[in-house]
Amino acid sequence: RPPENEEEEAEVGGQEKLFSQFEVDLYLNESACQTPLDRQYHEEIQKLEKAGGRKNCRIFTYTDHDRFTNLEELCQKVTDSDHEVPSYLVERMANVRRRRQDRRPLEASSLKSKIITWEPSEEFIKNNHVINTPVQTMYIMGDLGPYGKLGHREYEHVLCTIKVDGNGVITVKPDFTGTKGAYRIELDGEKREVWEYTIENASAQVQPEEEECEQRVFRDLYGRHRDYLNGLVGSDFEMPLPGTLRLFVNGEIVSAQGYEYDNLYVHFFLELPNQWSSPPFQQLSGVTQTCATKAVGWERVAYFCYPFTVEMFYTQEDEDSLPQWPVLYFEVLSLDFWQRYRVEGYGSLVLPASPGVHMLTTPTWRPVELGTVAEMRRFFIGGSPELEDLTYVRIPSTFKGKRLSRFGFRTETTGSVTFRLYCLQQSKAFLENSALRQRMQSVLDRLGGFSQQSSVYNVLEAFQRARRRMQEARESLPQDLINTSASPV
Repeated sequence: RPPENEEEEAEVGGQEKLFSQFEVDLYLNESACQTPLDRQYHEEIQKLEKAGGRKNCRIFTYTDHDRFTNLEELCQKVTDSDHEVPSYLVERMANVRRRRQDRRPLEASSLKSKIITWEPSEEFIKNNHVINTPVQTMYIMGDLGPYGKLGHREYEHVLCTIKVDGNGVITVKPDFTGTKGAYRIELDGEKREVWEYTIENASAQVQPEEEECEQRVFRDLYGRHRDYLNGLVGSDFEMPLPGTLRLFVNGEIVSAQGYEYDNLYVHFFLELPNQWSSPPFQQLSGVTQTCATKAVGWERVAYFCYPFTVEMFYTQEDEDSLPQWPVLYFEVLSLDFWQRYRVEGYGSLVLPASPGVHMLTTPTWRPVELGTVAEMRRFFIGGSPELEDLTYVRIPSTFKGKRLSRFGFRTETTGSVTFRLYCLQQSKAFLENSALRQRMQSVLDRLGGFSQQSSVYNVLEAFQRARRRMQEARESLPQDLINTSASPV
C-alpha cells in the first residue's frame, strides 16, 4: 500500500547520473550490455548494489551520452495529438546532432580553396545546414508509475531539461519554481493521479574573490578579442580634410509605374554643382536593365531594384554662401519588340541633405506636339520629342541669365519613379565642440543653413495661408461690427 503523501527529494549535479529502476534491471544483466557505456553502467550499478542499492527512487536522470538524449528530437511530439505523424522536416532534423562537434577545424588554406562544395555528401549536409553550436543536454526524469511497479518506460516523464551550449549559456526548462506554485503532471490512467514537483537552485553562492577573478578573466578575454578585431580592421581609417564633407549614397531605383508602354528602362546621371567633386574612378551615370511591367491594382509597375553607389566630396570655399546640393537627373524610356524606343518621361531628384534612409517617389513628364500626326508617329515608328539637354528638367547647366521662361513649351504628365537612398555623411565638422558649431563657420553649419532655408520657405507659406484665412474671416463679418468704436463710460 503506497503512503498517502509520497515525497522524494534529490539534489542533482551537472551531468550527474542517477539510474532508474528500468536501467538497474537492464544493466544488471551483463549480456544486455553492448557498448562501452553500457558496460560502464553495469560496473557502476554493481557497486551501488554492493553499497546497499540506489538512494533515489522515482527521480533519475539521462545525461548527454544516453540513448534517450540522442533520440530526444525524434521521440518528442510537436502537438498533443495521439495520431501525430512526423513530417519530413521533423524526421530530417531529428538526425542532426547539435551537441558535439565531430568535425575537425579546417585550415585557412583548405578553407579558401573550398569555398563552394559542388557535390556535398549526406554527412556534410547534416553538419552544415544548421548552426552547429555544441550543446550538452541533461534530463531530470520522474518515474510516475504505480507504487511497487517502477521500471516501466511508459510512466517516465520529463521533469526538467538542462542545456549548456558552447558559449556558456545554461538553459533550464521549465524555470526554477521560486515564488511560483509547484508544477503539475496529471496522468491519464483510471485514478487520474496528480503529481506536483518543484525545482530549486541548490548551487553554492560564489565567493566575492572568485567572482572578481572571473570578471578579470572575462575582461582579459574581451580585451584580446577587441585587439584581434582591431588588427583585422586596421588603423588606416581615412578622414576627409578640414572643411570637406564626404557624401556616400547607396541608392536603388526601385520601380516605375503609370507609363503608357511596356518594357521600361531608366537612364540617369548625377550633376555635381560648384565646389563638389568625385574620385576619378567614380561613375556618375548609368542605365538600368529593361524590365517588363506587371499589373498591381490599376497600374502597371516595373520593378527594377537597380543598385548604384556614388561618392562625392564637398569643399567649402565661401563661408557666406549656402552649398548647392547634387541633383540626380533621369529619363524613362520604353523598348518594344521591333527595337523602337520611346521617351516616357523626364524627372529630377535633389539628393537628401540629411543622412539616413529616404524613400522618394518622383513624378515625370514628357514633351508633346499638338495634333494626331505626332502621336501616330510615336505609336507606329517610335521616337518622340526629346530634350537635347537633360538638365532642362530643372535649370539648364548652360543657362546664365536671371529669368528662365518656358512659355509655349507643351508637356504631358506621365508616371513616376521610386528611389530608395541610403545617405552617409563624413566630416571632421561632426567632431567639433559646441562652441565652434555656434560660430556658423563649419561645413555642418553650412549644411544646416541649407536645410533651414527650406524650413524658412515653409514658415512663410504657412504665414501667408494663415493671413488669407484671417482676411476671409474678416470679410464674412458684418461691417457695423468691425467699425464699431468704443463708447465712453
